[in-house]
Amino acid sequence: MIAASQPTQRPPGAKLLVVDVGGCIHHTLRSAFTKLLRPGDLVVANDAATLPASLQGVHLPSGGAIEVRLAGRRSLHVDDIREFSALVFGAGDFHTRTETRAPPPLMAVGDRLALGPLSATIVRFLGHKRLVSLHFDGSPDEIWAGLARHGRPIQYAHISSPLALWDVWAPIAGRPAAFEPPSAGFILDWQTLAEMRAKGVDFATITHAAGISSTGSAELDLRLPFDEPYHIPETTILALRRARANRGRIVAVGTTVVRALEHAGRRGYIRRGESLATQRIGSGTRLRVVDAILTGTHEPGSSHYELLRAFADDATLRRVNIELESGGYRTHEFGDSLLIERMAKAATKAHREARATRLWRGLVRATA
Repeated sequence: MIAASQPTQRPPGAKLLVVDVGGCIHHTLRSAFTKLLRPGDLVVANDAATLPASLQGVHLPSGGAIEVRLAGRRSLHVDDIREFSALVFGAGDFHTRTETRAPPPLMAVGDRLALGPLSATIVRFLGHKRLVSLHFDGSPDEIWAGLARHGRPIQYAHISSPLALWDVWAPIAGRPAAFEPPSAGFILDWQTLAEMRAKGVDFATITHAAGISSTGSAELDLRLPFDEPYHIPETTILALRRARANRGRIVAVGTTVVRALEHAGRRGYIRRGESLATQRIGSGTRLRVVDAILTGTHEPGSSHYELLRAFADDATLRRVNIELESGGYRTHEFGDSLLIERMAKAATKAHREARATRLWRGLVRATA
């Protein structure tokens, strides 16, 4: 696939590859997304705004130049901003591929970092010499102000010009919480939401601290996604109940929405409020909440691609990859899109028989 190199959220010719419940694949324009929805469906998006999470600075003990990429925090609370997990690189910036970035200076617990107007201390290492826990000095207001003045969006080499913060904020963005943009939501604008409403399609949001997509280390990438906090409001709980009552589909806009809803629904019900998503979703995951996912195009082996294996079997995803390659689809955050319905995943004979039995019993109850 071709890397999307221009930071345009809604290019008019953006493509959408669709995989239906039977595994059939067809191509359309992304602008046709709402035509694929049905009355009673619920579309759920991540409204997290993206933090300016890349900070240039100095490792004070050595005097070496560094780049810190904030990668996670334990809470979404506005005052809980003193401690972050973070990746530390040596001198350089996004123009160099993450995989070939210089390592940071030799670091130790207690080392001080000067990051523009901000100061931070390495509290501990998180299982890798490049991944650390940082404690920032100052009040929450001072830290927020320092991030706003000095930070820049995390960026990768496939886009050559510096990203502005508005490039990575979706139109529905709310409070700043994400470390990289929940970019599947770039498809949404007010016209799209109006078309949904006119069609009888409901819309709701969650807030999920979307994390880093690449660390530059193959070893660390195997740990992705890191733990990520999320919040589900009461209005979204009510929308989920309405959709189920109307036998509508739950359509997640992005992998972060899938992760949040499936973590919240792992016990068979969903409660409002904040929690921490700690699970990985893949081929062995039984999806309890989400029926379809609208997402970007992802390369095999990435954590985002692994999540798609919960929606479709490997044979279907191989066909999807062939179609994406032959169709010239663009990948990464400003690329084209993919819509997969959950039942595209091949079921075993036992699962098919169990599902048929449940459906039959449901029909009997409905007609009794």
